[in-house]
Parts: sequence; C-alpha cells; structure tokens
Amino acid sequence: MAVKIRDEMLTIPEVIEEIGVPRATFYRWRQLRKGPKSIKLPNGAVRIRRSELERWIGTLEEAA
Repeated sequence: MAVKIRDEMLTIPEVIEEIGVPRATFYRWRQLRKGPKSIKLPNGAVRIRRSELERWIGTLEEAA
C-alpha cells in the first residue's frame, strides 16, 4: 500500500525565515511575480506549498 506524503503548506513568515530575506523583499517579489507561486485561501491567508518553494529555489540554482 502506497503512503501519500502531504505537501506541507507554509506561511509567509515560515518561508521568509527559511530563505532568509526581509518580509518587504518577499512581498516585492510576489508583486513582481518573481517569487514562488502562492495560494490565497478563502479567508485571505496566503500559503506556499513546500514543493513549490523547492521548485522555485531550483530555478534560482539553474540561473546562478
């Protein structure tokens, strides 16, 4: 039987702590569509899937 691994949903504070950038920088990246894709929940909260964050970081490695 296969075990399904849940794709963790990160908050913006969790993401900025992990990647080490100021909150304003992250929001500027979101505005310019240069950051990881995010999900806006019906209550207005924003989440970023762990898999999306890893994918986005991978694209930065390729560009470096």
